[in-house]
This record gives sequence, structure tokens and C-alpha cells, in this order.
Amino acid sequence: MDQITTNPIVIGIDAGGTMTDTILVDQDGHFKIGKSATTPKNEAEGFLASAEDAADAWGISLQDLFSGANVVLYSGTGMLNTLLSRTGRKLGLITTKGLEDMILMGRGLQAWADYSYADRLHAVTHHHPDLLVPRRRTHGVTERIDQFGDIILPLYEHEVHAAARKLIADKVEAICIMTVFSHVNPAHEKRIAEICREEIAAAGADILVYSSHEVRPVIREQSRLNSVLIEAYATSRGRRQLKGIEDVSRKYGFKYGVQTLLSFGGLTSINHPRLHETMISGPIGGILGAAYVGKLIGNDSLICSDMGGTSFDMGVITRGQTRIENEPLMDRFKLNVPTLHLDTIGAGAGMILKVDPLTRKVSLGPESAGSDPGPICFAKGGTEPTIADCDAILGRLNPHYFLGGKVVLQVDKARKAFEEKCARVLGVGVEEAAEGMIDMLEADANNALRRVISGQGIHPSEFTLLSYGGSGPLHLAGCSRGIGFKDIITFQFAAAFSAFGCTTADFMRRHSVSTQIDIGARAGDDELQAFGAKVTGVWDDLTKAAVEEMVADGHALPKIKTVPFLMMRYTGQLEDVEVMAPLSAISSVDDMRKVIAEFEAVYAKVNHRVSRYGEAGFSITELGLIATADKVKPMLVKRPLGKSDPASAHKGVRDAYIGGRWHKANLYEMDLLQPGHEVTGPAIIEHPATTLVVHPQDRVFVDEWTLLHYSHA
Repeated sequence: MDQITTNPIVIGIDAGGTMTDTILVDQDGHFKIGKSATTPKNEAEGFLASAEDAADAWGISLQDLFSGANVVLYSGTGMLNTLLSRTGRKLGLITTKGLEDMILMGRGLQAWADYSYADRLHAVTHHHPDLLVPRRRTHGVTERIDQFGDIILPLYEHEVHAAARKLIADKVEAICIMTVFSHVNPAHEKRIAEICREEIAAAGADILVYSSHEVRPVIREQSRLNSVLIEAYATSRGRRQLKGIEDVSRKYGFKYGVQTLLSFGGLTSINHPRLHETMISGPIGGILGAAYVGKLIGNDSLICSDMGGTSFDMGVITRGQTRIENEPLMDRFKLNVPTLHLDTIGAGAGMILKVDPLTRKVSLGPESAGSDPGPICFAKGGTEPTIADCDAILGRLNPHYFLGGKVVLQVDKARKAFEEKCARVLGVGVEEAAEGMIDMLEADANNALRRVISGQGIHPSEFTLLSYGGSGPLHLAGCSRGIGFKDIITFQFAAAFSAFGCTTADFMRRHSVSTQIDIGARAGDDELQAFGAKVTGVWDDLTKAAVEEMVADGHALPKIKTVPFLMMRYTGQLEDVEVMAPLSAISSVDDMRKVIAEFEAVYAKVNHRVSRYGEAGFSITELGLIATADKVKPMLVKRPLGKSDPASAHKGVRDAYIGGRWHKANLYEMDLLQPGHEVTGPAIIEHPATTLVVHPQDRVFVDEWTLLHYSHA
């Protein structure tokens, strides 16, 4: 990489369940990474430690780093953890009379989410997700608006006054409002909110009010209800954590507001009114980074795989199309939050290993040792063996180079505990047991990748696998073996790849509303003209709202770009396809036909080997608008290929147990590998933040972008 002479202007942070990663980017696209343990009780501590590690790598002080930065962006799982641990606000709910039991009933799909096949068969184990609002704090009020937005029953305001007073007396911290069809006509929700605020002011209380039409004005009442409840429940603690990060940044000289990553792939202020849209921001960065790398390597069909200490996240980009999921599941709640689609299994290096002494059954997780206390070899109080302990026992991790030597791994301590709790119970040797555990983890990940690919209806030979995360390269060989990918790539900055991906994002707002526009297969010109006018009118309203929000965040009006989109399907289908509109307004019959043709083209890309079916007609179920403003992005430097001999990066030999026996594995420093270098296994390629294990006879090639290509023997 070229000599860096300027200071970074973008600081990107990704706080995972175990480690917090930092990437620094200067105006020319050069970057450096840093890493530290995540501190869930106060994320600002892990944020600062990770930023300091990156600043050390750059050779500057924290004061110089933050005072010279234009952008600090932070993605993490703090709000999701609030939801998982049920430590959010005390809520009350006002809804349409007759729907008071909506929370208790839930949706069948979410009620069975995350259950194993066996548990779905045997309903005796089933229970609904824990309620965010108990029935006694749910109040129904008389009102009714129909699907066309017409008022069928007026709002009984005296019932709203009574409900608000009861919730205030219950000392709730927030009141949520969700009425039927408020996404079509929010008049009643607006009036209920006004009355609640009047009663709150009269009582001198400090209670926030949330309305579903402001949080997510789209169809499907249950998902809209979940969205407004989780916005009210989980974001308060998240805002405090983000505010703490902003305060620390400003303490060291940062002049602007901290940004965070939206679940659909853009940056927004931490003061964003719909902060629940950022709840799963961390893994999304990996998909953004993958799309960026895919353009460099010329392959638009990619599988993204992110293995850390806790989970194995997988995303798919199929022929340049990244799937948007409009109703993702989050802790067994179905939400109306557009999200880049991810598949996740519990599989990471921090997973706790258990062996039943009676049946000798081995269990991997689902619990993770996390960063505190962490694996036994960290010597921070962990007492249960993990996959990371197995990696250390088998010589795959360098005990004196973990986090660049900042953590010295206690291998003997890990070996003793693993032998006692696992190997001896199984009646096998320590090495055999440890490699067996690793094989189980890698088999789980391998099977998950196969399932994700088969769901696309595309052969693996069309896909390039991108492997990242702190543990991704460590277990890459086993995770990818036998699938038949077109290519397998990992990175020198694999541990911070999600943070890298976050810094490739632009500032963004996304607004959308539900519609029901049914276009017949043989619609005439007048009908198409009318449909186009209706669509354009909605786009104009959404454009105004999105641009106003971005201007309020400090973006200059000339720098804001807007792109409208549609959610469409063939009439009668159950699933929508997101279509970016080929034009900003529909002003003619030909324009409307262009939009329909674009939908059919996107449909054919996403649904391989599925014929288009225009005879059924078309349905537009949602209209939206994405507003963006550019920011500086990291750049990978392209350099000519040199000699294949990696001797300049060689740093010794270490015993490593791979494939049932000990090997003398060559050690290489990852950052010293140059374009053209080839490494043949058994070998271990080390970086302060990650380790790439090369199995015997497998090969790693470094290309002109300094990407590491892994090929199986």
C-alpha cells in the first residue's frame, strides 16, 4: 500500500457481540484498522479503545484523529440487545377497540420463529414471545377507518382521554398508538396523539408518544404494531449509548454529529426519528462491502459470509440484485422495516462447548462466551471451553500474537479445562476432540451456505464466496470445502470488513407508503396515464419529506439525489419485488410501460428459471423514495503482480494440528504478502486481528488488489 501522508477523515466502527472493529479512511481512500473487546455496558469504552488501536496503527493521537475527521459512523447491536434482554421502556398502547388482544395473538409466523424442527413438531415446548406491553396496559378506543381511508366510525374522544389518564397513572414511559388503516388515513391516530399530549401536559408527566403512521405507514397491522412498539421500547437505551459515543468523540475534538447505519444500507444521524431501522446495522455493512468488492473483481453473484465470536451471517447478491426483506424477523417479532436480507445461524469461535456425561452428546452453543468473560484462553474469567480454545490448543492461533500481542493466550489453561470437560468425557485424545468440535462448527456453516445457495436456484459455480469476520479466515477451509464456488476470497482486513463496508455507504433516507394499484394485463392508455399520475403524486410527497430530513441533518440541497422505487408483483402473487424506477416521474403512457418493463426485467433476474407472467396483470403494493448524499469511501489500490515466492512474508514454522495429525506449518505475516505471492498449505497466515489457516495442499493466491484467493486441493 502507498505511503500514507494525510490524516483520516472517516472513522468507521462496527461493534459486534465479541469485538469492536475500527477502520480509518483518508481522502485518497487509504485505510487502517483497529480492534478491541466490545464493552456492552458502556459501548463508548470499547469504541474509544478500538479507535485508539487504529490511531496507533496510523501513527497519530486520538486528538489528531477525531479533530481531523469529517465523519464518525457507528454500527452495533446495542438496541437489539435491549430487545433481547427485555430491558427497555415501560410501554402503554392505545388501539382500535376490538384489537386489544393483537399483542397476545401475534402472528403464527413469528410465534414459531427460531424453533427447531423438533420443537415445531411437538407444540408442548411452544410459547409466544415475551410481551412488550401487558394486556392491562392496552386500551381500545372506538373508531374505524376502512381500507379506502373513509371514516366509518368517528373517534370517541372521551375514551381516548380516559385511556391516556389510566396509562399516565400506570407511570408508563411511552404511549404507542396503532389504529386500523392509519397508513391510508392517519386522522384518528393524529387526534389520539394530540389528546395524549394534552393529558400528559396536564399531569406534568414526562411521557413520549409514538404513532404507527409516523414510524412505518405501511400495510399489515401486526408488523406495523411491532415496529412502533420496538421503536418506543428499545431505542431509548440505544440513543443513550450513541449519545455517549458522540460525547466521547467530541471530547477528543470531533466537530460534527455521529452517524449510524440503516438496515437497508445507508448512513443516518443518531437523531434519526425511526432509530429502530438501525437495530441490525453491523452485519449489513458486510453486504455493502461485498457489493463494493464485487464491482472490482467483476462478479455480481456473491455469497457474503461473516463469522465472528457469536454468529455466522450470510448474505446473497444475485446478478447484482441484493434482496430487500420488508418484514424481517427480529427476536421473534415480525417488523415492517426494510432490511438487506441476511441468514444467520449460531456458529462462531466464542461458542461454548458442552458434552453430556451420560449420552456423550456434544453441543455447540447456542451460548457464546462473548468478550466478557470470553474463552478460557483469554484468562479473563471464562471457565467453559469454546471453539477459540480448540483453535489455540491445536496451534492454529498464535498465543503471542492475538490482537498483535495485546492478549497473551493461556493455552495450557485452555487445554487442561478442555481435557477435563470434553475430551475425557468423550474418551478420546485432546487433539482429536478439539478438531472434532471445529469440524462440527465448520460443517454447520458449510450446510448453511449450501441451503442459502439452493434457495437461489443458481449453481454454486456462479458464486464467489467472500469470507470475513474475525473468525472467518480461521475456519474458511472447512466452511467452503466441497461446495464448488467459482472463487473464494478473504481479506487482510477481514476482521474489520463490516466496518469497511459501513464506510462504503452514503448518507441516506428511505420513505415509503403502502398502496394498492392493480394494473390489468391489457390496460388501455387512459388507465395507464391515470396510474402514472397517481404514482408520481405519491413520489412527490415522499421526495419532499426525505429531502427535508436530509437538509435538517446539514446536507446541502444540491448534493442530495433522489431515486423513487416500487414494490411490485404479478397480481395474485404473495411476494413483492423491489424495483428502482427507471425515471423520476411518470408523465406519459410510455413512461408507465417503461416502469412495468423494468419490473419484469428485475423479476427475471431474481427468479431464475421462472417465467414472467404478465397475463396475470401487475400490482403495485408500495411506493418509496430513497434520498442520498455522497461521502468519501475507502479505495483498494491496484498493483502489478510480482513474483510468486512469499519468502519476504515468511516468519517461521509452528506445529499445527490439521486433518488428524500435527504438521510443521509455515507462518506468514498477512500484511507483508504482496500481489503475485502464492502460499501452499500447511500454512498459517497471521494478522494482528485475524488468522487464515491453509490446509495441506490447499493454496492461497494474492491478486493485484491484495485480495487473498483460497483454492482447495
